[in-house]
Amino acid sequence: METIAVTGGKGGTGKSTVSILLANRLRAEGGKVVLCDLDVECPNDYLLLGLELGRPVEKVYAQFPKLNKEKCQKCGLCVSNCRSNAIFQPAGEYPIFMHELCASCGLCWNICPYGAITVEKKITGEIFLNESLGLGELVLVTGRSVGVVEETAPIVTKTREFAEKVAAEVGADYLLFDTAVGMHCGVIRALIGVDEAYAVTEPTPLGAHDLRLILKLLEKLQVSAKIVLNQADLGARAEIDDIAKERGVAIAHEIPYSKELVEAYSRGELAKINLWS
Repeated sequence: METIAVTGGKGGTGKSTVSILLANRLRAEGGKVVLCDLDVECPNDYLLLGLELGRPVEKVYAQFPKLNKEKCQKCGLCVSNCRSNAIFQPAGEYPIFMHELCASCGLCWNICPYGAITVEKKITGEIFLNESLGLGELVLVTGRSVGVVEETAPIVTKTREFAEKVAAEVGADYLLFDTAVGMHCGVIRALIGVDEAYAVTEPTPLGAHDLRLILKLLEKLQVSAKIVLNQADLGARAEIDDIAKERGVAIAHEIPYSKELVEAYSRGELAKINLWS
């Protein structure tokens, strides 16, 4: 089974579209594909395929601090050491934990000298599975965060592990990871150890800027990279070509602007489109 990540530094370049177009091509060639949407803060592959997520098949939990006021001495040690600035303590009052900012690192409950901070589990993510899609040899796994989550990497990890298990069970030829945009921990968790990655960009100055960054990240992770240039016939591509030459990375695929593609995107019918060249 080959693992392929579709990623990109800049949002809006068509990363999810490219993920589905790649899945379409691999299915057309006779491959069985598991597509895993790891953009957990804003998953949309299911929308582009015209699907409903249904009920989650698994939930992801994280640990958060809980204050025992009977033990707390209001010393402020937890506040001064919280790197996420997720603890607020008014003068002379008990500390207040803001779980929306908490990275669940565990430092506060481990350093409290009075044992006043305990741990509680909360749901931070959900995992969905769509197997009967009417799309041939394609299975969709979707990860989604619940509420406001400071650190999404654990949700990405659990969703990826679930997708790897599903791919093994169904005998998939390809496991595709549609990552979030950027270079943060959630993206890194999705990229580590994949066989290759497609960096999706567009022929614009911002597209070029973020392409250079994501290619540097892939190099550090020792992941083989290729470039997909979306809307390749629009804008000015000279800088994209320069970056590809500079980094020694091929522009493997070019996708032209297509009204057919835009309409299929808006109708949730991308599974019917084959523009991969």
